Amino acid sequence: MVIAVKPDQVVGLFGELAASWNTERHLVVSIAAGVPLARMEAAGPSGLRVIRVMPNTPALVGASASAYAVGSSATCADAEVVQKFLASVGLALEVKEKLLDAVTGVSGSGPAYAFLMIEALADGGVAAGLPRDIAQRLAAQTLLGAAKMVLETGQHPGALKDAVCSPGGTTIEGIHVLEKGGVRAALIGAVRAAADKAKAMA
Repeated sequence: MVIAVKPDQVVGLFGELAASWNTERHLVVSIAAGVPLARMEAAGPSGLRVIRVMPNTPALVGASASAYAVGSSATCADAEVVQKFLASVGLALEVKEKLLDAVTGVSGSGPAYAFLMIEALADGGVAAGLPRDIAQRLAAQTLLGAAKMVLETGQHPGALKDAVCSPGGTTIEGIHVLEKGGVRAALIGAVRAAADKAKAMA
């Protein structure tokens, strides 16, 4: 059973369903942000098997980055089911529950940061003279290609960045402007703020 309600509705829902759950037959998978496994386990019948998942919206196009944490009564077989389920629409990684807030900050909220970057790159392209549709397609494909290079080459993104930056060239000029504008610090701050908010919601 997948629990996909607002976080403040989870405990009440568990209470309503508790009498109908069979702990041997039912595995509960929750995507509610900020609701700890212990709280869900306490709200359900004793021995309830729960796995907490943090997916992201690119699952809609088969390119998600998801993480999951296994509850105290869930089995290795349960974890394997969830792993296969999540891997069918992208990357799936098991983590300790205490890391799920950080996952929320990186991949849960991350698509919004990427959309903002695509929009900004496209705006820059339009400002430089490109038609909007061409600028947006180029920007989106550029982020997709950069991500594939990181995943498929295994190289550090800093090394890949340096390979694009020719001495005295156009890219290092752009990097200088980004660093001067605090883009790196802003992205780090955004991840930490989202992670802190997820922690506070708990």
